[in-house]
Amino acid sequence: MTGKPSVEHFPALDATGICRSAFITRIPGIDVTSDKAEALRRLETAHREIRRELGLGDWPCMTVEQVHGNQITLIDVAPNTEKEFQGTDGLITNQPGVLLGIHVADCCAVYMVDPKTPAIGLVHSGKKGTQLGIAGRAIEQMAHHFASDPRDLVVQLSPCIRPPHYEVDFAAEIVRQCRVAGATQINDSGACTACHLERYYSYRAEKGRTGRMLALLGLI
Repeated sequence: MTGKPSVEHFPALDATGICRSAFITRIPGIDVTSDKAEALRRLETAHREIRRELGLGDWPCMTVEQVHGNQITLIDVAPNTEKEFQGTDGLITNQPGVLLGIHVADCCAVYMVDPKTPAIGLVHSGKKGTQLGIAGRAIEQMAHHFASDPRDLVVQLSPCIRPPHYEVDFAAEIVRQCRVAGATQINDSGACTACHLERYYSYRAEKGRTGRMLALLGLI
């Protein structure tokens, strides 16, 4: 690895005692002034090394294509290999030892943990996904597939872009949608990706030529 990245953890998720979570921020020394596919390729080795350092190297990591929609994919059988699910922006599972992954660079990664069932969800919610209500839909899907009570869910919003650096406060709308869906334990990091380019990647501030943070969530 060419630089020492920072990994953020969220106390509300850690306190559940049933999951492992992380938010991998900007990695110094890696040139990401390219398109998304190339930037992710350049970051892949570093992200894998960080997963190993976190003790998650053996957990298969499931990611999504991230098409700015509101489709949620259910993982109800523990996979043997890593996979990217096409045409979807969110994942839910009740399978332990499976790592869910979302890449973001201004959009919000929304973590959902049901410590009672137990079950988890991780979704990509930017401007379009938020307009389509993906966070609320994920809560509904967890209730449908796992009988999760929304009131039991611990919801965590990752760092994302916020006003005045962006014209829409989609973080506030995500919180509102989660409350409408019945969630009451909602936590927002409050951090703005465009405000802290030394720590985060920002698609808007860096005019589209940047890397991606990696949100990770798995059941123990």
